[in-house]
Amino acid sequence: MATPKGERRRAAVVAAAARLVLSDGPAALTHRRVAEAAQVPLAATTYYFSGRDELLAAAGERIVDSWVVAAERVAKRAVAEATGVGEPARAYGGLVDDLITALLPPKVGEIRGHYEHLVGAGRDRTLARAYRAGRAQLDAATAKILAAHGVSAPPDLVLAVLDGAVVIALSEGRQVRAYARDTLLRALTALDPAR
Repeated sequence: MATPKGERRRAAVVAAAARLVLSDGPAALTHRRVAEAAQVPLAATTYYFSGRDELLAAAGERIVDSWVVAAERVAKRAVAEATGVGEPARAYGGLVDDLITALLPPKVGEIRGHYEHLVGAGRDRTLARAYRAGRAQLDAATAKILAAHGVSAPPDLVLAVLDGAVVIALSEGRQVRAYARDTLLRALTALDPAR
């Protein structure tokens, strides 16, 4: 049975591993680097994680969990606001703002790193599996946001439009949030022109 100190140390190791994956990519993850980042002895990382793949999987789960928590926070607020009004359908502008808040990193400077990381994550099977496993939770939170705004678009399609818009904006030097917002508005209008 783990002690509270052991749980804190393990959590620190996982948090450090997640930060390293996000900042430097999965290839940079080693027990030694994680131990340094977590400020724990190297033996602590190997005690909790027998191999790099196990450590990388835990980091991937932590990253996905943080995305889901952010999306769930926005979904909860959107549902509460829709329920309080009695009418879930609202303008697309509010929906798009909620989606961008839920699905993009909060700081503009983190967006490029986030997408560079996502593209690189597919090269590592362990990390890709962790992300694929967490995708259902992210889609579920996105579906709640869409439903709160009276929209029944598939969440994976909405996320694909957002991801595509962000990649275009980053690759062409555009304002990321503005371009993503405009693209999502156009896509939602095309999906439901009568609204």
